[in-house]
Amino acid sequence: MARKYFGTDGIRGATNAGAMTAAMAMKVGMAAGAYFLRGGHKHRVVIGKDTRLSGYMLESALVAGFTSVGMDVVMTGPLPTPAIAMLTQSMRADIGVMISASHNPFADNGIKLFGPDGYKLSDEAEEAIEALIDGDVPLAPSAQIGRAKRIDDAQGRYIHFAKSTFPPNLRLDGMRVVIDCAHGAAYKVAPAALWELGADIIAIGVTPDGTNINDGVGSTAPQALGETVVASGADIGIALDGDADRLIVVDERGRVVDGDQLMATIAAAWARAGRLAGGGLVATVMSNLGLERHLATQGLDLIRTKVGDRHVLEAMRAKGYNVGGEQSGHIILSDYATTGDGLVAALQILAEVKRAGAPASEVLHRFDPLPQLLRNVRFAGGKPLDAAPVKASIAAAEAQLEGRGRVLIRPSGTEPVIRVMAEGEDAAEVEQVVANICDAIQAAA
Repeated sequence: MARKYFGTDGIRGATNAGAMTAAMAMKVGMAAGAYFLRGGHKHRVVIGKDTRLSGYMLESALVAGFTSVGMDVVMTGPLPTPAIAMLTQSMRADIGVMISASHNPFADNGIKLFGPDGYKLSDEAEEAIEALIDGDVPLAPSAQIGRAKRIDDAQGRYIHFAKSTFPPNLRLDGMRVVIDCAHGAAYKVAPAALWELGADIIAIGVTPDGTNINDGVGSTAPQALGETVVASGADIGIALDGDADRLIVVDERGRVVDGDQLMATIAAAWARAGRLAGGGLVATVMSNLGLERHLATQGLDLIRTKVGDRHVLEAMRAKGYNVGGEQSGHIILSDYATTGDGLVAALQILAEVKRAGAPASEVLHRFDPLPQLLRNVRFAGGKPLDAAPVKASIAAAEAQLEGRGRVLIRPSGTEPVIRVMAEGEDAAEVEQVVANICDAIQAAA
């Protein structure tokens, strides 16, 4: 069933337009509140946000919606998405809400919902909430309208939680770490946690002004981080995105270390310690074939899912894995968290570098990735993937790369774009294969 408002990760869009207006946010609060009004206890919702200018507007509207149906609201202010998932559980709340558009520019925003267990909502729950958004939600009697309050210690609670995931016998003394918080939700908690563990901190991306989130900084723009690491002689650089559920690392040479390498590092460390569940890890179809081959040499499996950390988590829970994520840096460590947590994943990486007593460049570059190329082909309409010449081109590419690479064709779920990805042992061959398929799609569009 096609959903009207919810995408793969909550509701998201340009603010003051479409589904991201104050009026819509209030309806979402009313609908989600009504859906979770179960049982005779006093109901509670935890609301966090990143640093976008529009967060004030959407927060106020959500508070109005939730309180109007009888839910009490606890507001945390700017805090990472995984912190809201954690607090939803620990505060015995009925629902958690994160106001963020993750790594998108400031003009966008989004609403992510968590159930009382701290996990993102199921498709069924989102569909039920959508029906309530477009329906009539009964308002609470005057005496039962909810109350709203801000809590002052939310940041400290999350810092304590994050530090508790770091090995108790280790400290980061003597390690110089550059932390890039993307002017986003972790701009206070991430530097504080690392400093408390003993690291020598150089912080960038920690002066949010409402409009500079993800602007030339953070996990999607690691150039500034790399330059700072090299210029300062740091041991490692850590980059989070706007809501801090994503992690990218830069080694002491300024080279980017993506999610595939980070997952391989954590899986190897946990396997060595006898704590890796499932005998491998879960990643998406976008993860490099080099990761799969590397894991095989370690006797570990790679389970692939559709793109999206939500699909990764579903597979992890279904198959009993405790490490999973995406090449983009969403890393889920289910021993600790119910969603991707950039800071918690970073602490596992720092622990491994510290244990090894070797440069990050040696510890974190686990395998040589195969040449991989992704191109987007925009089309005006129709179904070009159904055209015989396109099918023939894809089949020819698969036959050409068989045993030495792979082809992945993925239509976008949000725009008229077809994503064409190929990887193989020869970069020129990969480029030629992708070009052939793109040409066929454009001719058929």
